[in-house]
Amino acid sequence: MNPFRRNIPLLAFAQAMMMSSTSLMVTSAALVGRNLANDPALATAPLAAAFVSTMLASVPAAWLMHRIGRKAGFVLASFIGATGATLAAWSIVQGAFWGFVGAAALIGTHNAFGNYYRFAAADSSPREQKGRAISWILAGGVLAAFIGPNLANLGHEWIGNAPFAGGFLAVMLLYLAAAAALSLLRLPPQAEDRPDDTEPVRPLREIARQPAYRVALICATLGYGVMSLVMTATPLAMSHHHHGLPDTAFVIQWHVLAMFAPSFFTGSLIDRWGIPRILVLGALADLACVTVNLNGTSVDHFWAALMLLGLSWNFLFIGATTLLTRCYRPSEKARVQASNDFAVFTTVTLSSLSAGALQHLFGWQLVNLGVVPMLLVALGAALWFARHERGNRIQTAPLTG
Repeated sequence: MNPFRRNIPLLAFAQAMMMSSTSLMVTSAALVGRNLANDPALATAPLAAAFVSTMLASVPAAWLMHRIGRKAGFVLASFIGATGATLAAWSIVQGAFWGFVGAAALIGTHNAFGNYYRFAAADSSPREQKGRAISWILAGGVLAAFIGPNLANLGHEWIGNAPFAGGFLAVMLLYLAAAAALSLLRLPPQAEDRPDDTEPVRPLREIARQPAYRVALICATLGYGVMSLVMTATPLAMSHHHHGLPDTAFVIQWHVLAMFAPSFFTGSLIDRWGIPRILVLGALADLACVTVNLNGTSVDHFWAALMLLGLSWNFLFIGATTLLTRCYRPSEKARVQASNDFAVFTTVTLSSLSAGALQHLFGWQLVNLGVVPMLLVALGAALWFARHERGNRIQTAPLTG
């Protein structure tokens, strides 16, 4: 079977399992933390542990997979996630708050590995199919919009006097299913192990001087950071404006769908229109989201704004990731991908952890106005790169695999 056709469904399935777990964490971690912690101020510590561990493990995950191979790294990470989910369920049953924090950190560590699924798909695909490969992997997240919240709802009372423990046991099974799927991957060998690979590895500073690298990093970091900030603040803003939990769940579920459903065609749009236009459209969709948020606080306003926010994230993240794959040689991919993801998920961690405080201190209007400068930077970078591409050939390193 064609490796492209074999690997993409397997990686997309693993992506769906990872995002389902993440969706469950976002839905339930703060509630579990509030129930287990002696101090209510620690309620969000488990979610913080998950975000921080993802950030800290991004570079070590790339290094480890460089040494043992991506397939082995992905399977190992699935077992780390399964261990974390099992520990989470046990901690809830036992009332062990810090055990749950540790479990969240293990799940976050798994996610650091899982964030490389998209690169594994791109690096095992022909150059002309890289954008579509990345899109199809992220499309696996569509399932997460349904699996994660339903696990939270259905698993809430599976184990008496231990809310959400059943959901985490179900997530453990999802991780094991992902491990089984990932064991069937047929990924190409690491470029450094190829006897015909004689290209020197350039310093990261030299790689980072490429316009394509800088634009990819700016758009991915700011696009993901703004999405994380606004998304995390939305439930608090909706509660402040007297919208109930069902309305909030409705808005978030549609937001998750908007994040991943466009992936079915984003790759084709990149092939047709080019990366710069997709990045520009993503930044404009983000600005439209802010405009909607500033003009009303009804459920319909939140719904429309979060749909635009999800679409924007999809275009910016897939466009930037596709652009990044054109900036490095096969022998350089580990360090370039690791540096990119460390920057992106450091920003995501900071924005997620600050969203609650910013919403509490400044309110919904200022939260939205505060992201406008970041969006203008992303839009400016995308427009500049579009002009640069028209005037000159994109400065990319030669690809040999």
